[in-house]
Amino acid sequence: MEALVVDAGSKLLKAGAAIPDQSPAMIIPSQMKRMVEDGSSSADNPTTVFEDVILDPIERGLIRDWDAMEDLLRYVVYTGLGWEEGNEGNILFTDPLCTPKAIREQLVQLMFETFNVSGFYASEQAVLSLYAVGRISGCTVDIGHGKIDIAPVLEGAVQHIASKRFELGGTDLTKLFSQELGKSNPSLNLSMSDIEKLKEQYANCAEDEIAYKKTQNCEIEQHTLPDGQVINIGRERYSVGESLFQPSILGLEEHGIVEQLVRIISTVSSENHRQLLENTVLCGGTTSMTGFESRFQKEANLCSSAIRPTLVKPPEYMPENLGMYSAWVGGAILAKVVFPQNQHVTKADYDETGPSVVHRKCF
Repeated sequence: MEALVVDAGSKLLKAGAAIPDQSPAMIIPSQMKRMVEDGSSSADNPTTVFEDVILDPIERGLIRDWDAMEDLLRYVVYTGLGWEEGNEGNILFTDPLCTPKAIREQLVQLMFETFNVSGFYASEQAVLSLYAVGRISGCTVDIGHGKIDIAPVLEGAVQHIASKRFELGGTDLTKLFSQELGKSNPSLNLSMSDIEKLKEQYANCAEDEIAYKKTQNCEIEQHTLPDGQVINIGRERYSVGESLFQPSILGLEEHGIVEQLVRIISTVSSENHRQLLENTVLCGGTTSMTGFESRFQKEANLCSSAIRPTLVKPPEYMPENLGMYSAWVGGAILAKVVFPQNQHVTKADYDETGPSVVHRKCF
């Protein structure tokens, strides 16, 4: 039985058997609805208002609601991927940058004590995203739904002292898009999930800062919503991508994403600068925005450092849109090594040492 690989993000959970040249079998929303069950129906009591409770097990990349996470994983491994209770196999999880020790320990405890897995492994997303493009050294720029992680990796090890995590991601860009749309469409009344769909459809990166300035006079597109409402979408679609290169748009006093990368690499030993910058990997859903990759490379070519960041293209045999789930693909590659070679945490290891074994065996 193939090991399962789970990459649980704030917006999407990617899971499937460890087959590296395929996309994950399951890509589902991490957000859940808890249905109200109190035995009575609205027909018995017409005045009762039933409201489903929205749960986000994962916020800013980290597990926050363990009960909801257990329910989500139960659905994924048993219903979605066909594990049978009493016959569970091996499982590998991806770890976001700066995952607290307590979260890693609670996850390994959940897996052995509740799911009775045969074996467990966890590895950092930055390392796995590099494995997915055939590298063991380089730098990942991971722009997810809830966070941005920039991590230099040398010989398969994240350089934690130099790495940086920003509490900023696709969800913040959605809020910006909503605010900007509201200015040009004052009567707009849409849920954040609808705004997010519009953002994914229309958001675009201008070629450079000069091109962005010219978008003040860009063509207005009209979009008809399912309810017949017509909204105007103009410069807003460019502000979303531009905010990653000019965070002042979001009201932040930070450097743009390329400048952040170069500054982070400058804190690593100079002999490694070329190896890191010339193997830069973009990952996370937000990096798939139209025009983002070419803008990133253009900014990189203009930066003042002696060695400029160069993006690594994924191998042709890898699935399309690899950046969307490169950590999962890297996890599938790693699972083919750690489990057959018994480098994982076994049930015996866990019983002997307890949850802290994860820090000794998964690094």
